[in-house]
Formats: sequence, structure tokens, C-alpha cells
Amino acid sequence: MPLSAKEKLEGFFLHLGLVYEEIGENMWLLTDEENGLRSIVVFVQDDLVTLRANVMDIPSAEREAFFEDLLRLNADMVHGAYAVEEQHVILIDTLELPTMDLEEFQASLDSTGLALAQHYATLARYRTVG
Repeated sequence: MPLSAKEKLEGFFLHLGLVYEEIGENMWLLTDEENGLRSIVVFVQDDLVTLRANVMDIPSAEREAFFEDLLRLNADMVHGAYAVEEQHVILIDTLELPTMDLEEFQASLDSTGLALAQHYATLARYRTVG
């Protein structure tokens, strides 16, 4: 009998040594400070596993330059992409639950942490002080 989404993902979290909290049905909040991952939300909907990180608010100044930089950063991504949700920039990746294995899940997490670290300086230029 195949594992449920909860059993599969929580098994991955434990195997990878991630700190996690179940925050809803088929929804978890992950933390892996050692690899630069803070507040990564993982949720399952239908047969898709989505990893989502809040990055920053969309800046009110220099918006054209900001969006151009964001698109350029997307081209540098191994997994996932930056996206806009309301007035926030998020980093999102989606995997297929039935075929997802531990290595694919870890690669997605690693890519998210790497992108957040490598792109910090570029994005930080647009953060407003307040």
C-alpha cells in the first residue's frame, strides 16, 4: 500500500533532519537554518507538492529595474522560480507527489536555499527601510 502524502513527506523531513511543524492538513512549515532555509511552507494539493518561501514585499520605487532583475534571477534558477503574489515576491517550486523521491525533494530544497543566498545582495538593494 503506497504511503500517504503526510507519511511520505514527514519521512523525508525526518531523514533530512529538518525542523518542521504541521500547520494545516497536508501543510508544513520547515526550517533548516544550517542551509539558509527559514519558514519554507510545503503543501500538498491533488498530486502536487509545492514549496513556497516569502522573499520580500514588492518595492514601491525602481519597480521596472526590480522586475527586470527578478526575471534575470529566474533564468539562474535550477528548480523553481520567483513569482508575485499580491504585493509579495515568493520563491516557489512544484513537484509531482507520485514520482517524487527523496533526492528530488532535497534538490528542490537545496535550490531554494542556494537561490535565497546567492540572490540576497541583488534583492536587498530594493528592500525599503521601515
